[in-house]
Amino acid sequence: MAALHFELVSPVKLIRSGPVHMVVVPGTEGDFGVLAGHAPMMSTIRPGEIAIYATAGAQPELVHVDGGYAEVSEAGLIILSGDIETVTRQ
Repeated sequence: MAALHFELVSPVKLIRSGPVHMVVVPGTEGDFGVLAGHAPMMSTIRPGEIAIYATAGAQPELVHVDGGYAEVSEAGLIILSGDIETVTRQ
């Protein structure tokens, strides 16, 4: 399967940009997963954790966001959020 282009952006800088397998986003209407070829959409994001899967079957990288916006287009997924923090699991 093709890779999804993913960008994570704060008001100050671009945090991450590149190909991933899948991203699970905490939308205000419920969590949703985005793979390459997803239908175009926009959603607000509630505070929570974004799960970024680099490859199929990989453990997700978890990133906490305080809310924001997600846009899925032919170009990929862009997430805009004010406060972004990597979550470290013990």
